[in-house]
Amino acid sequence: MRTGFAFLLAAAVTALAGTARADVKMSGSFVADAACPATQAIKSGKNPGNISTAAGQSYQLLAGNKDEPTHYLILVPGADPDRRWVKIGCGHVTGGSAAATPAPAEQNKPAQPGSDKPEYVFALSWQPAFCETKSSKPECQAQSKAGFDATHFTLHGLWPQPNGNFYCQVSASDKANDNPAHWQDLPKVDLDASTRAELDQVMPGTASKLERHEWIKHGTCYGKSQQEYFSDALNLMRAVNASPVRDLFTKHIGKQLTSDQIRNAFDSAFGAGAGNRVRVSCLVDPSSGRRMIGELTLGLSGTIGPDSTLGSLMLAAAPTSKAGCPKGTVDPTGFQ
Repeated sequence: MRTGFAFLLAAAVTALAGTARADVKMSGSFVADAACPATQAIKSGKNPGNISTAAGQSYQLLAGNKDEPTHYLILVPGADPDRRWVKIGCGHVTGGSAAATPAPAEQNKPAQPGSDKPEYVFALSWQPAFCETKSSKPECQAQSKAGFDATHFTLHGLWPQPNGNFYCQVSASDKANDNPAHWQDLPKVDLDASTRAELDQVMPGTASKLERHEWIKHGTCYGKSQQEYFSDALNLMRAVNASPVRDLFTKHIGKQLTSDQIRNAFDSAFGAGAGNRVRVSCLVDPSSGRRMIGELTLGLSGTIGPDSTLGSLMLAAAPTSKAGCPKGTVDPTGFQ
């Protein structure tokens, strides 16, 4: 009897352990492209409160149901319980690690300069909107109406693709420290004085050591030095901030913009069709419920260098099938 009971107990523990290991921790934001059921359980479809995602709304991404997920676990504010499962086809992920794991031969393999059409995602933030949801961060506490980030796009990151191409030749200790609470423990980024000064302006998150995270997770897979990686990203940022896209945003501060308006501005600035390589992500102000434009992600393809033009890199990339968030407010500086 004891032997049989012990066997059953061991089997039960093993099954539970297997279930616990099934969920794969993930980071970033899930942006819904449609209204989809947000269920408490995947198999049963149990949905207390009949909760659905809202098209264009951004949700905190918590996990996937397996290494190559069919569902994402997201945080839905106001739902009970607030941890809900959605099908991956319901939306897209920004700034995170939610794609299927690349083939073993491609894991931790840096992009090679001059290789056949490398691909990237170039992520631009509208900092005032970001700060409505992260008010305690030092860069958000330092906001001012006269600051660069009040009227310009800021740099989130330049991410070699495919998504999942992270941490190339990075030590286990650096991977372990790659969370916001320990970014200060990551190695310093070595840049010349002028690049460092420009990066501190264009990437306000350097106050929180964001540049260390971006290098460790994404830059190590870029195939170039730290200096070249950030110089290339800053060169692309200058093009956006000198374009009609930035003019469109500054003229609509405090007002709403649609994804169509934003995409049309990219067409005007960088060539017909460039707008089809842009996806808009929105954030929701937790205090007021306002939907704000938080980030633009641009698809790029081709070798990036000092003489590269943003328009040619965008037009060489595959079009993005969905524009993302249909409309949102261009948030002004300061906590609203």
